[in-house]
Amino acid sequence: MLFDAHCHLDFDCFDADREAVFERAHAAGVERFMVPATTRKRWTNVLALGQRDDVVVSLGLHPYFVEAHRDSDLDELDEALGRERQLLAVGECGIDARFDATLERQWALFEAQLQLAKQHRLPVIVHCVHADDQVAKRLRQLDLPARGLIHAFGGSPQQAERFVELGYCLGLGGAVTYERAKRLRRGVAAIPDDAYVLESDSPDMPLTGRQGQRNEPAYLTETLAHVARLRGQAPEEVAAKATDNTRRLFGLSR
Repeated sequence: MLFDAHCHLDFDCFDADREAVFERAHAAGVERFMVPATTRKRWTNVLALGQRDDVVVSLGLHPYFVEAHRDSDLDELDEALGRERQLLAVGECGIDARFDATLERQWALFEAQLQLAKQHRLPVIVHCVHADDQVAKRLRQLDLPARGLIHAFGGSPQQAERFVELGYCLGLGGAVTYERAKRLRRGVAAIPDDAYVLESDSPDMPLTGRQGQRNEPAYLTETLAHVARLRGQAPEEVAAKATDNTRRLFGLSR
């Protein structure tokens, strides 16, 4: 069994065939899905998906869509975290340093969501691009009780070690399938068995050979095969470890 620890199945590009996407995933052995929200506008759709037995959800404000966020969204997020028992994390939130013009606003929103994660004692789902060192420093300072997930980790082995030492899981996805990702692949080979999860980031983060295509959870088995090879472990062992780690991360019983 596989647990897709991060996929945006609420996105509009799945509207025409969402049920078929779930069916293909189940046929491939992907049985559960974490769907994190990205904007306030999408929260209703995410919560609706969370009514499925095979889906768990979280709410947050993604840095890529910073222009869509309002300060009042943070108050509504606080209320939702206190009201909606189905919410297992805060996120997707974080820092995307590719967009320098919005960095100050990104940090303000990220900081507020980290404080909410601490207040509600929930794990945080962190989007972190070209900001691993700065984000790790802030996470160390805050000492969040439930820690969380560094989604789509793409840093160095040293940065991986730093996040793991802080108690965070690393999300491994399509990037590990690329031969050119040598630094990331070295880190994947070295991280402890209890420190990673597998994620598709559907419809994004396409695998090698699938560039330009819509990604979907059924392809997570290909990521699994690459991770297993890099770690020198059987795919069944990697699948079991990743699934156990995802359950523990989000506080789910077997």
